[in-house]
Amino acid sequence: MTDPFELHEGESPLIVSFPHVGTELGEFVEGMTAAAPVLADTDWHLPRLYDFTAEMGATRLIARYSRYVIDLNRDPSGASLYPGQNVTELCPTSTFAEEPLYLPGRAPDAAEVERRVNLIWKPYHETLKAQIARVVARHGHALLWDAHSIRSRVPRFFEGRLPDFNLGTNLGATCGHERERRVAAAAEAAEGYSAVLNGRFKGGYITRRYGHAASPVESFQLELAQCTYMDESQPFAYDPALAAKVQPVIRRLIEAFVAS
Repeated sequence: MTDPFELHEGESPLIVSFPHVGTELGEFVEGMTAAAPVLADTDWHLPRLYDFTAEMGATRLIARYSRYVIDLNRDPSGASLYPGQNVTELCPTSTFAEEPLYLPGRAPDAAEVERRVNLIWKPYHETLKAQIARVVARHGHALLWDAHSIRSRVPRFFEGRLPDFNLGTNLGATCGHERERRVAAAAEAAEGYSAVLNGRFKGGYITRRYGHAASPVESFQLELAQCTYMDESQPFAYDPALAAKVQPVIRRLIEAFVAS
């Protein structure tokens, strides 16, 4: 089995988590439908888009397995982060377009879900916790940025077109007010882009679990509309021209986040 993540340790207080960029299905593809290998709901190309964070001395944790195998940004108990809204499971059984991911009778049962938690989910989170502890020990604090992207139109989850920058702090619970204000202001000032703070996406499990306002660890989630840097239809190609425009904006957001 492939290692469940790629880790690059940095020396700054910044940690960037990429829980949904994985494209491997591995042994878990057995029993899946033809929709699974398309990997349509991947957070495509984010490590490339965020390559500047290496220059910033960030620690980067990059998932290798697809969210279709297990979702690293979900509560392992299965509890919903958005009660009353349509969401996918810890081990998803359908795509965002509500196509089945498994052949009849082949969806993972409770024992298989637990196995995937132990093989993939726990190692990712144990490593993230260890890196947070390392950074706090070195700097006295850690700043966790959870990097995500999504197609700009996904009727299952929201109506119409999503704003370009969807910032989440769980209504201010995961990040201090001044830091939150700086990031939101940088997003709102980005010419040609739209932004919202704590809109449809308020921060997933990782943001909520590890970040707390007025604590040594603060966190922020960015759910980026994919139309800002790539082709949203197959083959989901990276668009260098679009990316070159949005990348400096993302950098300004992160610089606002890490500023003292």
